[in-house]
Amino acid sequence: MRPLYFLFAAPKTFLLLLFIFTSFASYSQQNLGLKFFGLSIHPQGDINASLMPLRLDNKAVLVVNIGAMASYERFFSKDKFSIKIVQAAYSDCVSKFGGFTHLGFRGVIFKTKRHLLNGGIGPAFVYRRSWYEIPGYQNLKYFKGENDDTWQYKFLWYGGEFEYNYKWNEKSDFSLTFIPGYPKLMSLSAGFRYWIKS
Repeated sequence: MRPLYFLFAAPKTFLLLLFIFTSFASYSQQNLGLKFFGLSIHPQGDINASLMPLRLDNKAVLVVNIGAMASYERFFSKDKFSIKIVQAAYSDCVSKFGGFTHLGFRGVIFKTKRHLLNGGIGPAFVYRRSWYEIPGYQNLKYFKGENDDTWQYKFLWYGGEFEYNYKWNEKSDFSLTFIPGYPKLMSLSAGFRYWIKS
């Protein structure tokens, strides 16, 4: 099955699941998020480091990405558990278009009056424009896609995040996201979330 099918089908599937889950929710606290994306971290470096123009070191342990992540989160158990959908679009490590679609459950790990740490897990579909056309690219078989395909892609059942939020006021939080994809790729992003209470 070609990756273009997933590019269009996966977001629709996640939206349908989101609608089903939230239709039965009796608690209506919800938020919208927007984050700058961000910083990619390859803990052991990357074999394709020389192809990454925005790397901060020779091994590409740290690489700057330019893009954004938009999210919608709805709580179904007061302020303890939620479901969240995230859509990201960015310039990947070799400055080609990339993105991911994620749907997952979230739970509060730690909370005070102004500080909140939560974590979550759920499926994620990651995609990028193919790197095969780049001279010197070495394929590590992590992404699917053939030499003549336009896209490379990966489906993960266990995609997730840790998110720290600092409460500015009743309606908005400063937000940091850490995606712990060890050992291949971890990432950091920062932005805000806006609360909608109906």
